[in-house]
Amino acid sequence: MANNAVIITDCDHYDIEVETEILSKNAIKFQKKQCKTEQDLIEQCQDAAVWINQYAPITENVLANSPNLKLVIRYGVGVNNVDVQAATKYGVQVCNVPDYGTQEVADHALACLLTLTRKVSQMSSLVKQGVWDYQKSIPVYRHSEQKVGIIGIGRIGTAFANRVHALNSQVLAYDPKMTEERINRAPEFVQFVDLETLLKESDIVSIHCPLDSAYHLIGEVELQKMKRSSYLINVSRGGIINEDALDKALTEGWIAGAALDVSEIEPIPLDSPLLRQENLYCTPHMGWYSEESAKELKRKVAEEAVRFLQGEQVHYPINNLT
Repeated sequence: MANNAVIITDCDHYDIEVETEILSKNAIKFQKKQCKTEQDLIEQCQDAAVWINQYAPITENVLANSPNLKLVIRYGVGVNNVDVQAATKYGVQVCNVPDYGTQEVADHALACLLTLTRKVSQMSSLVKQGVWDYQKSIPVYRHSEQKVGIIGIGRIGTAFANRVHALNSQVLAYDPKMTEERINRAPEFVQFVDLETLLKESDIVSIHCPLDSAYHLIGEVELQKMKRSSYLINVSRGGIINEDALDKALTEGWIAGAALDVSEIEPIPLDSPLLRQENLYCTPHMGWYSEESAKELKRKVAEEAVRFLQGEQVHYPINNLT
């Protein structure tokens, strides 16, 4: 076996105590790096069969130059920084953790919805400036008379649907990867429609789909179909919304506002025109986070590495090597 069976290629978490406990308990040698580039990965991670990866780009070039690599496990749901097709070509299994922060992301989307629709942050700022006037919030609408459109009705989209259903809102849904299984698994109160119908009829549109099927799904054409009184929420992946189009939509009043937990470049550049929009709220890709979900994520990536190295079936394969 190589000097290190596992290398954590990069990780911005506060510590790796959970991973350390699980890997050490199973007598698995590992090392943590902070790789940022392809060259970092090629130069620093060659002696491990398993990489636990957060952001470092695992490209075809990296895979072609990493002959010992057999498994990549992503910290999180998305695998857009991993060339999965190339990994399959080179016989590298790719895994993610799709089920660790479902409730947290759905909660965060709901928090974004309520911040936008009830104008909580906006009015709090005014009160602190000495303006005590509810009329500054006008208009605010009753949730039970609004439609919430959900793009992506997987684990997180379904959890969010259940939350907004509790507000007595009507729930519309569209999924770029629509399957009969997803339709059958969705709650009975969800009404499936095409994307154009969802955009035209929804008072709030919330995005919950992966980037690979939806890059720039929302651009100028789509934003112009939305109501001028509607809001857009994205807690999924930044590239799903064309940010230039969103800036134009907010500037010209095509929609009433937006809330983003993600951006196409993260951190979002300080000179991004979006940050000057008063009707835009941003958080730093934190929707997944709670103390519990963070520990669950760290536990699951470590356990997946252990399973693989002990010859067991991995739980969260992305690609099929057979």
